[in-house]
Amino acid sequence: MPSLISAARAAAVLFCALTGLARAETVEIRIDNFTFSPAEVHVAPGTTIVWVNADDIPHAVAANDKSFRSKVLDTEEKYSRTVAGPGTIDYFCSLHPHMTGRIIVDAGGAGGTSGPAGR
Repeated sequence: MPSLISAARAAAVLFCALTGLARAETVEIRIDNFTFSPAEVHVAPGTTIVWVNADDIPHAVAANDKSFRSKVLDTEEKYSRTVAGPGTIDYFCSLHPHMTGRIIVDAGGAGGTSGPAGR
């Protein structure tokens, strides 16, 4: 009987661990033609944002509040950041400050987008 209880506990722990991993989300934001696409995303806390430079010139991602800043990204290079939240993170390209984007972190986030695509 004790081994059955131990097996049940082990299965419960494994289930919880796998369920937690399944909830982790990754959202990709592409940098192309001097824009972030999508320009605005709504995500849940714990989501990893991955910026991919799909442009043929370098770009760099920096938070307006200076909480993060990527190195200069050449074509096809990536930068990632996991967001805690809740809150709003405005960011821009530090090489081309007219390029802007926004991440809204809230419990209802689903990786969706809103707002104009060419912010």
